[in-house]
Amino acid sequence: MSRLTGKTVLVTGGGSGIGLASAKLLLGEGAHVAITGRDEEKLRRASRELNAGERLIHHAADVADTGQVQTLIQEVTRRMGRIDILVNNAGLNIKERSFRELTPDSWHRLLGANLHGAFYCMSAVLPQMRQRRDGLIININSIAGKRSNPLGGLAYNAAKFALRGLALGLAAEEKDNGIRVSSIYPGEVNTPILEARPTPVSDERRQAMLQPEDVAAAVLLIATLPPRASIPELVITPANATYV
Repeated sequence: MSRLTGKTVLVTGGGSGIGLASAKLLLGEGAHVAITGRDEEKLRRASRELNAGERLIHHAADVADTGQVQTLIQEVTRRMGRIDILVNNAGLNIKERSFRELTPDSWHRLLGANLHGAFYCMSAVLPQMRQRRDGLIININSIAGKRSNPLGGLAYNAAKFALRGLALGLAAEEKDNGIRVSSIYPGEVNTPILEARPTPVSDERRQAMLQPEDVAAAVLLIATLPPRASIPELVITPANATYV
């Protein structure tokens, strides 16, 4: 039997990059998977690529919209019966990253996508996890949630720092309810978010970065641990990077 047979996973930002790679590995271990994202057509293409039949569904939603998140959780639960594992992967960045370039609108947009969306998804899925006294939440954070390097931009960094605090605090609150919360902090990853870099990224540099399947492997590691084991935080970087 595959290690995730009988489990249902919701992956946000599942249409590309880390989310799509995670969905592929989770399906490979027998899980039922729901992917979500803002772009319906991207989700359709991802579903065709994954080709997992009835074990895969998609539902378009903007996780920065609390109403859309409530509908998402209700629909996935209705169609798949439950949500055992939530992978909070959705996020975005913009080219105007320095403090002098930030505006109130861009600040709220970045916090909405990178922090509020994770909170909305956790808040919506926790009641059923508490009821079952079992559940796992995996947050795809960023190395930017560990140190505020200007490369990521200050609003992005602030959102990721806050997501770290939210995850650690929630883990402490919910451990007695059988709910585990893990955070993964990748360094540079070759995903579509690189298109929002202020300076174009060369193909050579992209190839030296982590690839989506590398981070997905970390997701699968956490997802397949027994309930007695938890990884609160996991940092993964390119082998050529310095982590100090």
